Amino acid sequence: MPHSPSSSRRPDAAPGLAARALAAKAIDGVLAQNIALEDAFEASSLEPRDLALARMIAGVAMRRYGTIGTILDHLLAKGMPRKSGPLEAILITAAAQILFLDVPDHAAVDLAVRLARQDDRAQAFSGLANAVLRKVSAEKAARLAAIPPEADTPSWLFERWCRQYGEATARTIIAAQRVEPALDLSVKSDAAGWAGRLGGRLLQTGSIRLGNHGPIRALEGYEAGEWWVQDAAAALPVRLLGKIEGLRVADLCAAPGGKTAQLAAAGADVTAVDRSDGRLARLRENMKRLSLRAEVVAADLLAWKAPAYDAVILDAPCSATGTIRRHPDVAWSKSSGDITAVTDLQRRMLARVTDLVKPGGLLVYCTCSLEAEEGEEQIGRFLAGNPRFGLEPVAPTDIGGLNGAITSQGYLRTLPSLLPDPDPVMAGMDGFFAARLRHMN
Repeated sequence: MPHSPSSSRRPDAAPGLAARALAAKAIDGVLAQNIALEDAFEASSLEPRDLALARMIAGVAMRRYGTIGTILDHLLAKGMPRKSGPLEAILITAAAQILFLDVPDHAAVDLAVRLARQDDRAQAFSGLANAVLRKVSAEKAARLAAIPPEADTPSWLFERWCRQYGEATARTIIAAQRVEPALDLSVKSDAAGWAGRLGGRLLQTGSIRLGNHGPIRALEGYEAGEWWVQDAAAALPVRLLGKIEGLRVADLCAAPGGKTAQLAAAGADVTAVDRSDGRLARLRENMKRLSLRAEVVAADLLAWKAPAYDAVILDAPCSATGTIRRHPDVAWSKSSGDITAVTDLQRRMLARVTDLVKPGGLLVYCTCSLEAEEGEEQIGRFLAGNPRFGLEPVAPTDIGGLNGAITSQGYLRTLPSLLPDPDPVMAGMDGFFAARLRHMN
């Protein structure tokens, strides 16, 4: 059963308590049930201000989970009490506020103790929670200084990135992932104009980046369908197709639909395919808001049959390790075994889509993973076994002159540490891999 800090007793009306309860529930869902952090907020009935606070607390708690866990481990001499329900999540979210957020320490401690007292399992440990969190407050500077940055990345991932990219680059990746990033938007037209209206920055790749902003739905142009949220790196694979107006293009594994919107806005005749009806519902909603058209198909790609297309984008299921800066729970919900499993699925999907590309057409394969097995190695094996396809190297002009995102082989490879900026919030992009392949005549 999920541990809900307010499941056993009726919560009181202390200001901010509901937001803390939701944040703790979200963290408990990640740690105890492997539920995606974002899913905890989907059905919330909290007021927008409390919901934003809950998201902020939970996001910081996951982004700095390694540091927080290390400190709590040191202070809990006997370890986390057994059968204490949501106590661990309550302590983690309170510590996140004390250590990293502009919240009065006494308020974070008091509200955490209240949450513990409201749960039949955790209430016996409310005194322990009070004592531990007061120590976190009193000793935070010294304890933070003693913990290295890599503590906030699972050791198996950090070691992987050191082997693949070198230790120096691996450290820039984890530094980027410790900072909550700005919001990136893609627009249907007039990117420079919309950057000015929204007070954002037009990136060289064509995306708009917003630092401080209110609720997304309240921003100018949202209701009118002028733009959609899409990380700058996720917007690059579609650019590899070049001019697509009037072409038939398949967007495979399409939900939630950022690439579908790009393709449709560029004038392509788009078919969006995904196996998840729930995720496709969100895609349909986005396309309706944007007044863009696409044929939407719910199907398992491995069994789906269709006439060949002028171009195909396969945004394959992956470990998503490139998205940790936006989805920090990914770091703690994955294992090396997940990478092995997903690479086999990617291989089968690649083999399937060869028949969906017309001779002379383009196939863009992409993943939001930092792992070579899901990118460079995957495509290397594919090309070795499919002589009908050849690599068409990415050029700087394809991606707005972002030279640092092109590998020596001609692949697109973005890292969270790309696009440096004096303000860490305005820096970086998701980790993405893409290869552009031509079906030879």
